[in-house]
Amino acid sequence: MIETLLQTLLNGAASGGVYALVALGYTLVFSVLGVINFALGALFSLGGYLTYLLMGGAISANGGLPGWGLPFGLPFPLPLLVLITSLGAGLVLVNLLQMLMGAEGYAFPATALAGLPDAVVLGGARIRSVQVLLLAVCAAAVIALTLWLERSRSGRALKAVAEDATTARLLGINSDAMLRLAFLLSGALAGLGGGLIGVSISLPGPYVGIGYGLKGLAVLVLGGLGSVPGAIAGGLLMGLAEALVPGEASGWRDALAFAILFAVLLLRPTGLLGRRLVEKV
Repeated sequence: MIETLLQTLLNGAASGGVYALVALGYTLVFSVLGVINFALGALFSLGGYLTYLLMGGAISANGGLPGWGLPFGLPFPLPLLVLITSLGAGLVLVNLLQMLMGAEGYAFPATALAGLPDAVVLGGARIRSVQVLLLAVCAAAVIALTLWLERSRSGRALKAVAEDATTARLLGINSDAMLRLAFLLSGALAGLGGGLIGVSISLPGPYVGIGYGLKGLAVLVLGGLGSVPGAIAGGLLMGLAEALVPGEASGWRDALAFAILFAVLLLRPTGLLGRRLVEKV
């Protein structure tokens, strides 16, 4: 019983980590600009497909370039580095993915996670290795982002712009550069999440990012608009809530997740860790 519960909680935490990544992507842009970057769903999908190609996959017969693939296959850690450094460069439409890759799903090459066991035993619970890897990468990304925001000069500058862009500009901070950086990091987090989900459960189609984008938006509201800790807490809560739904009732997982969102907002309209906005006069 305890082993089953532990396995369920770890699986939920892994899914919640991906939700948190997407929510953090929303948070970075919303904090600086005050708008929602709805392109993150497309970037999530792009991250999954780009990871598939970087790991040696080829385009299917229904894609725009049938049979095309890169002449190499990178191990899993290296595609993640490529994603983080490149995915914030621009906004890519899902329709372009469908035109190039086709509308069917893709299973990652069998060598994608070569060298890893199928599962590991933690506390008596048998957990898929890819779930442990997913949770570890999400945790590392969240920790790295938090440390960067708190301790680096550019991270503190981004927080200053988010707090008051006019004052930050008067203090010599390039607000436009911080805005571009926020979009870059936002897209990179969404792309990273797409790559992780692709490796974990394969790619069901070009629209895979739409659902995760909407769920990330819900997590953003659940945790509190503009709150980094809130995005993390909201993502974990959402993932754990879905994991606790039994398999025979899997169709109710989304309903439960959004019911929790509704209940939290009734009791706390600003979200779990959100702050009430103070009108400046």
